[in-house]
Parts: sequence; structure tokens; C-alpha cells
Amino acid sequence: MMGRLCATMLLAMLAAPALAYRPFDSTDADVAASGEFELELGPIGWLREGDSSFRVAPAVVANLGLPWRSELVLEGQRQVALDPASGEPSSSIVDTGVFVKTVLREGALQDASGPSIAAEYGLLLPEVHGESGTGASLAGIVSQRWKAGTLHLNAALAWNREHEPDVFVGAILEGPYSWPLRPVAEVFGEQASGGPRTSSALVGAMWRAREDLMLDLGLRFARSGDELVREVRLGLTWTFSFKKDPRS
Repeated sequence: MMGRLCATMLLAMLAAPALAYRPFDSTDADVAASGEFELELGPIGWLREGDSSFRVAPAVVANLGLPWRSELVLEGQRQVALDPASGEPSSSIVDTGVFVKTVLREGALQDASGPSIAAEYGLLLPEVHGESGTGASLAGIVSQRWKAGTLHLNAALAWNREHEPDVFVGAILEGPYSWPLRPVAEVFGEQASGGPRTSSALVGAMWRAREDLMLDLGLRFARSGDELVREVRLGLTWTFSFKKDPRS
């Protein structure tokens, strides 16, 4: 079964990739436990940038828990143009990357006191029918959870695929963690050197269907320069452990 699962994941990565903490562009200061695997899957997605429309599916993020409070992150997503312009590819694989996230300070997200602090660093990989260059990024994440809600703050510096510096600042706000269905929101700003500034806002909800299964829905509205961006994200996060249960 493990072999079939790994094969499925690899095929999904070749035919797609995506975000870091569904349904957001930012992430949280937590990692999968050592030996634990998290699959973030967006089987349904729709994106409109200016006059161009895309089906964004599947979108995949694979998180594998490592020792030393770290996880390995693989991500990317497939875009299919619904109205491709003449000479442009109808399908592409974008936002591809491999990263390592490490918890620097255990806090509220690890059932300790105070803020949780993490760093995420890695490589931006060449896209298929997209940007062909490589890049790198380094992000800092601070998360704090209270009874009334949870806040995640992100700041990242990148050398993008066009070999230009890129700055990203974002924040996620979640409703009470004890609620099975909780409202969520995200805002972020991003700008590459010499490029247009992107300002984005997302509203949505997350539903804990089971202890190991989270469903999500996000509606995103953004402006990149003079171009309007509208997006629908619908997906899930499934968690399971490679470690054998000692009770079995």
C-alpha cells in the first residue's frame, strides 16, 4: 500500500502542485510529526487573471515529518487555460518547489506557552510550460493561538525564477480552534524588483471532518498591478503516520 501511495503522490506532483497551508498562500509555524505524512490536495480550483481563465487542479503539497522538529515540503499545481491565446500552452505546471520547514521555538501550536516560531527555506524549481528558471526563498513564521482564534504572520525573501529579489508579507486569521467548522481569512502583499505589486485577500472556512481529515474552501480576490485576480480554492488535508501503532 505504501508503494501505491508514493506512486500516486509522485504522479500527482508531475501533474500538479500548490500551496503551503490550505487554502492559504502563507503558512503556519508548525510541522508534521516525525514519521507523519500530510497530503494537501486541491482537486477543484478556478482562477481568473484579467481576461484569462484557468482551471487550477490538481494542486498538491506533500509534507513529510522529519526528526529535529522539521518537515520536507514538495509543492506545485497544474493550470489548464480555459481560453488559451493563440500559440500559448493550454496546460502548465507552476509554483513548483522543494522546501524544509523547521520549528525554532515550540509554542502554542505545539501545546506549549507563547508564540510558535518557524523558518522555511528551499528552492523554486523550473516550471513546465511556465518560468524555466530556478530560485530560492527564506521565510520566517510566527504563530499564536488564543481561545478566540489563531494568528499566523509570515515574511519571506526570495530570489525568484527570473533572478530578481522578491518580498512577501502575509497574515492568516482563524476562528476558535475548538470549533469543528471555523472561519478563516488571509491578506498578503508581494512584490518583485521592477514588477507590479500584488495585494491579496482571502476569506473561507475549514472543517475538521475527522481527526485526520480537514476540508477547506477559500475565495480569493487580488490586484496585481492593473490586473484583477479572482480565485476559488476547494480541497482537503489528509494526515497519516508511517509509524506502526504499538497498540496494533
